This record gives sequence, C-alpha cells and structure tokens, in this order.
Amino acid sequence: MRNLKQRIESLGMEDKIFNVIVPKEKKIKIKNGKRKIIEEKIYPGYVLVEMVVTDDSWYVVRNTPRVTGFIGAGTTPVPIAREKIEILQKKMGTEEPKFKIEVEVGDAVKITDGPFKDFDGKISEVDMERGKVKVLVNMCGRDTPVELDSLQIKKI
Repeated sequence: MRNLKQRIESLGMEDKIFNVIVPKEKKIKIKNGKRKIIEEKIYPGYVLVEMVVTDDSWYVVRNTPRVTGFIGAGTTPVPIAREKIEILQKKMGTEEPKFKIEVEVGDAVKITDGPFKDFDGKISEVDMERGKVKVLVNMCGRDTPVELDSLQIKKI
C-alpha cells in the first residue's frame, strides 16, 4: 500500500486516485491467558482503491510492485457498490470490538484455553456485557462452575 501511495504522489495522480484502503477490523484474542485487541485484515491480500479509471491512473495501479491482479474480467477493474463500501467502513470504524457469544445456557462446550483446557462442560450463565460465560465442569463427580472468557470455549 505504501508503494502505491508513493507512486500516486510522485506521478501527480492525486486528482485521479483519491483513496487507498487496506480493510482491517479490531478483534479480541486471548494470548497467554490475557485478552488483547488486535487489528486483523478483513480481506487479506486485497487493497481497495477509490479512483477515476483512465488509461494513466489504471497504468499506475496496475504497474505498482506486488500488485498481481484485480477483481473483474477483462482489462478494467469492476467497481464495488457504494452500499458495500459503507458497510465495510462501518466495520472498520468500530472503536471497541463487540463480543459475539454464540452459545446459550444449556449448550455443551469444550474448553480450549486455560487451566481447564480440553474439559467438557455445560453453559450455566452468559454475561454478554463482559464477554464471560460460566461453565459447569464435572470434577470428581460434581459439577463445578468455572468462569471463562467467551473466547476460551467452543461449542460441541
């Protein structure tokens, strides 16, 4: 992306190539037992370019190092619908990622991280605001409630 922006400036194409975007979104991941917010590319390997397609502007984009292809058939790119761009920009503009908890009370789950890794259990509570769940894990013949991050479990 940096190469393309530099080429646009050096060749004086700012009036034809307006915006270059690498679509990214913030996600919550667990690493070493701690929750971290990371930026992840939505479409790895793709860059969106807002431009007026002329022979000169298309030549600049097409001949930028590491640009290997484009979406579309033939010799010119296909424009993306404005609605899809707006949806993508909303997804990119999220300041704090939202918790997506896709389990409900009573669902069977497998714990994928932490001290209870590989244990099976059943969801007893779901806290959407904090992104936490309580799982009943069978230890020594008794169901023991364990509070976990929603990213530490997987539905089975």
